[in-house]
Amino acid sequence: MTEPSNTESSPAAAGNTAPATKPTPKRRFGGTPAQILTALKFYKVLAYATGVMLLLLVIELVLRYAFQSVLVAGGTDMLGASHGLGLVNIDGGVMPIVGGVNLSTMVLIIHGWMYVVYLIADFRLWTLMRWPFGKLVLIALGGVIPFLSFFVEAKVHKEVLAEVAANPKAGKRY
Repeated sequence: MTEPSNTESSPAAAGNTAPATKPTPKRRFGGTPAQILTALKFYKVLAYATGVMLLLLVIELVLRYAFQSVLVAGGTDMLGASHGLGLVNIDGGVMPIVGGVNLSTMVLIIHGWMYVVYLIADFRLWTLMRWPFGKLVLIALGGVIPFLSFFVEAKVHKEVLAEVAANPKAGKRY
């Protein structure tokens, strides 16, 4: 007892020699193209600003730990002479300038808060584009690895523009 073969349902018998392809899933965004482009601009500004502040932070850390110096603006030294702008030696952890502004500490604080805003910009763009979680981690690392934010920003910028242009109707409609 053999089962009858059904040759009519096979693709070769039907004359169709092309392999069966799955339809490409339709791309959907978490927002409209206008929202995505606005988030992209915000991300771009923060990526460059955070990258520059990170480079200043690296310079500050090298000055502080390799040369035991900090950048100070204003104030007076122990002898009463006024201090303009310059590096001050902090041997023993004591700064010999009174009343000045420690610009090295300001760089630390500004970079820290700027990185928080950078993470918000990253998260906003990530949610609108509906990317995988690993992409968010890569973008977030741009604010803590020197020079990475510039390279990641260029790549992300091209990718977002290409995806928005290739999928003009993929935006969420409200």
